[in-house]
Formats: sequence, C-alpha cells, structure tokens
Amino acid sequence: MSGVSLSEFADKLDQIMPVFMREFVRRHNSDLLKDKITMPQFFILNHLYKQGETNMSCLAKFIGVTTAAATGLVDRIVKSGYVERVYEPQDRRVIKIKLSAKGESLIKKIVQDRRQTTMDIFGKISQQDRDDYLRVLGRVYEILTKNSPLKK
Repeated sequence: MSGVSLSEFADKLDQIMPVFMREFVRRHNSDLLKDKITMPQFFILNHLYKQGETNMSCLAKFIGVTTAAATGLVDRIVKSGYVERVYEPQDRRVIKIKLSAKGESLIKKIVQDRRQTTMDIFGKISQQDRDDYLRVLGRVYEILTKNSPLKK
C-alpha cells in the first residue's frame, strides 16, 4: 500500500475506520447492553475511573455536551448505581461526580475485556507492525490533542 496519495489514503481510512470501530464496539456491546449503559455513559464512567471525581462542567466539557445534557446522562447512571453525587461540605451548591464501587467494578471488567480483545487482535500482527501502529497512533494523538480545550 506504499505510495498512495493523500486523497487515496483518506478514502482507504474512511473505508477501514468504521469497520474497525464497529468491530471493537461489537466485541464490548454485550457488557454495555447487559448493564444497560450507553456509549456516552461508558465514556463518563471511564473518564471518572481514570481521572477521579470531577464536577459537572468538566464532565460536560470532556464529553462535548452542555452541562444540562451531561446532567441528564449522569442522572441515569446515578439511578443505576454506577456513580454518586458528592456535595462539598462547605458549599452544597458544589457537586462532584464520582464512581461508585459498582461503577468501578463494571469499568474494571470492561477495561480488562477491552485489553484482552486488543491483545487477541494485535497478537496476530508482528511486533514491528504493532510498534509502527503505536508510533503512528501516538503521532495522531499528539496532533488531535495539541490544541484541545481538554488538555491539561
């Protein structure tokens, strides 16, 4: 596939990425559906797992929605018992969102399953190809996050 033009590359990537994403999601959909959480709710749970408790405006910014929309998403996963609202003792208007024990257990399971799926798939690819893939993805990540409002 060497020597393809940038437009051919874009077309090929446009063909590959939906299949790539669909297949990774399909392999994890049973966990998500079984526990009745949506992908946006999963993103929230995963963010809380990695970053710890946060306030609603930071969470809304992370998932790219309004604070009202984030509140709706959080309301549903609070009802499911995956997250909790924590009120600041000094100012009860300040509310933080944190992962509950049930939410942490779910995310750990999904992260472990996702890791195993990645190992199963990429175990069929040479070490050199994995190194190249990781290098390229790392570079794309740098480009995507360079001017991101979420970058710390």
